[in-house]
Amino acid sequence: MTYERFASWYDQLMSDAPYDAWCALVERTVASYHVGKRLLDLGCGTGELAIRLAEKGFEVTGVDLSEQMLAIAQMKAEERGVALSFFQQDMREFGPFEPFDTIVIFCDSLNYLLQEEDVIATFSRAYDQLRPGGLFLFDVHSLFKMENVFLHHRTFASNDEQVSYIWNCYEGPWPHSVEHELTFFVQLEEGVYERVDEMHVQRTYDVDRYVIWLKQAGFRLLHVWADFTEQQPTKESERIFFIAQK
Repeated sequence: MTYERFASWYDQLMSDAPYDAWCALVERTVASYHVGKRLLDLGCGTGELAIRLAEKGFEVTGVDLSEQMLAIAQMKAEERGVALSFFQQDMREFGPFEPFDTIVIFCDSLNYLLQEEDVIATFSRAYDQLRPGGLFLFDVHSLFKMENVFLHHRTFASNDEQVSYIWNCYEGPWPHSVEHELTFFVQLEEGVYERVDEMHVQRTYDVDRYVIWLKQAGFRLLHVWADFTEQQPTKESERIFFIAQK
């Protein structure tokens, strides 16, 4: 998986993403547990959520593996007049930093970790980089979404004036994994398009597995919610949220 070319079009393709809902969830949770506003956004991508949180008064650090994503994030932060720090690091071994009050991993970034030991390492590192009482929030695709949305519909498409794409989904090599085959057609000039192909692989686990790994890392589980509600997941929930505390 590479974001080398994908980074340039990521914001356009994610224009309908619920960034305000993620931001509101963080604000509500931080206020409810009376923690400070020093926050780390792991897998921050082009910084859209990190910048919004900084605009809300959080002291934000962003970490991502993609140099191209981070370059766009830094440019956007400067354009919007907010001060935050970005670092190119792997979420499995990020840091060291001064302890954070809150660490978040949203927009299913955790699903790009394809081995169990990688998820476990990320949870352990998050625990180490939080202050006592600090919060760890993340979301993942549900089993239902992987098997009944991606693999049931299989093909998605968008025909935009500047960037069009065809998105095919195939069963991945691991249990509950999906290969996302993306073909982009980017308009270079009138009537002239460039084709770019990308492959992204994601994997998820059942809720109980994440809970076990959180507790093994030392966290106390506070909530398991679904689909931006403060309700427990159902069999047809698509996005699962975990809120844990050190």
